[in-house]
Amino acid sequence: MTLSFKRVHSDTVLPAYAHPSDAGMDIRSVDDLVIPVGKRALVKTGLVINLPLGYEAQVRPRSGLALKQGVTVLNTPGTIDAGYRGEIGVILINLGEADFEVKKGDRIAQLVVAPVTQPTIVETIEVDVTDRGAGGFGSTGV
Repeated sequence: MTLSFKRVHSDTVLPAYAHPSDAGMDIRSVDDLVIPVGKRALVKTGLVINLPLGYEAQVRPRSGLALKQGVTVLNTPGTIDAGYRGEIGVILINLGEADFEVKKGDRIAQLVVAPVTQPTIVETIEVDVTDRGAGGFGSTGV
């Protein structure tokens, strides 16, 4: 598969895999901004993706930012549909203990491309009985 991107900002850096075996490619900021503690911001990437039908791109957090800074992607994973042709933006939230400075060129998230399955939707009166049943939200213990 070949995946193409359009740059819509002069500082745009194309996504790249840090290691040959990585599932996610790093995407970078074209913005300089500060995200105060407890606040969120839309960080632009300068990228428009030309995603083929049958695929989605998932925007996911970077583990280092989450662990070291307390900064993560708010709507994770964010979904980019195949028909979207606007600029990719990443909603970052600062859950850390200090204001977080985003600089142009900083790696802010990962992009993972995945196949999409669209099942046929039908209504039913009955659902299968299982051992778990309706148990959820911690029903199996801590």
